[in-house]
Amino acid sequence: MRRRLAVALLAVLLLGYLSLPYARALSFIVRAANMGGSVEAFADSRAAAVAVDPDTTIATRYGLAPARLYRPDNGFTRTVLLVPGIHAMGIDEPRLMALAKDLAGTGVAVMTMALPDLQGYVISPRSTDQIEDAVGVLSRRHDLAPDGRVGLIGISFAGGMSIVAAGRPSIRDRTAFVLSFGGHGDLPRVVKYLCTGEAPHVEGVEIHPPHDYGVAIVLYGMAHLVVPREQAEPLRAGIRTFLSASQLTLVDQRQADATFAKARDMASALPEPAASYLAYVNDRNVKALGPVLVPHIAALASNPAVSPQRAASVPAAPVYLLHGADDTVIPSVESVLLADYLESKGAGVRLLLSRLITHAEVDKSAAATETGKLVSFWASVLQQ
Repeated sequence: MRRRLAVALLAVLLLGYLSLPYARALSFIVRAANMGGSVEAFADSRAAAVAVDPDTTIATRYGLAPARLYRPDNGFTRTVLLVPGIHAMGIDEPRLMALAKDLAGTGVAVMTMALPDLQGYVISPRSTDQIEDAVGVLSRRHDLAPDGRVGLIGISFAGGMSIVAAGRPSIRDRTAFVLSFGGHGDLPRVVKYLCTGEAPHVEGVEIHPPHDYGVAIVLYGMAHLVVPREQAEPLRAGIRTFLSASQLTLVDQRQADATFAKARDMASALPEPAASYLAYVNDRNVKALGPVLVPHIAALASNPAVSPQRAASVPAAPVYLLHGADDTVIPSVESVLLADYLESKGAGVRLLLSRLITHAEVDKSAAATETGKLVSFWASVLQQ
């Protein structure tokens, strides 16, 4: 892959085919893929130096949300609000910090903001409201948004909610673009996939067995529906421990193993049925856990604030949908179906399913033919 990207980069330089946004996009992709060697060294040399401001907060209707600004040293053309998905580390998650810095290196300021509910493994309408509020706050800051508009990028479940927020009247004209990175179109449909492996068939789009991480999140949100009330919080505590262990595998495998062991001990101490359900989580047994949750999926269907395909209106700004072709947390068919829906409502949409993308990060093992598509996609985003 390093050689393929080197060839692509050389083509940019020698043929003069690509304008500045394409060169910026290619440099961004090389850096985000952590290619190393001379290819990444060259990309780094083309990137702006980035300063990270002291941590701050953004005022929302539910209180202050943690935020951090990545500011290119030589100025910027646009400010982008970057919102992570479900992860306890919020703005401190290592992959998010790397993405924010790489994106800022293209010449845009990047404000990351953590959504407290998503940090707590809860998908709620409050998060959509907070995204709306944050765009409103940032778009009114002349130092960050001279034209009164900001870009919006949501990752994973924050992607779908970002599209809902961007369609709301208060910020429709304050959003320069909205990008859903591995996001969803309809929450109940995604939950059904996570529980059963079933998803709508679209020609040319592959559906893979769901990742166990997703069904653990679903159980966390539905715990009060599937166990007696007094067992719900102890079950959630066990799930939080398992999810923390899963996230620790990115930074400290020894600590992750110890935390996985703690989750297993917690399961053995629970009464039934919570003990069995936490054991299913620990054993990554989607086939056993999914049927327990399926009868409760309908409870998710009533709130349009968490599903773009159920929202009252669509964004006026350009919509970008980027999805890993083989995603097993939110299947890529979600972005395909969402694109069709948004276009039917008059929105301008650009969709890319890429094998260079896993769930919400760059995978450097894909074929070189994917590189040009991804470069073109990001070049379009960076021109907004």
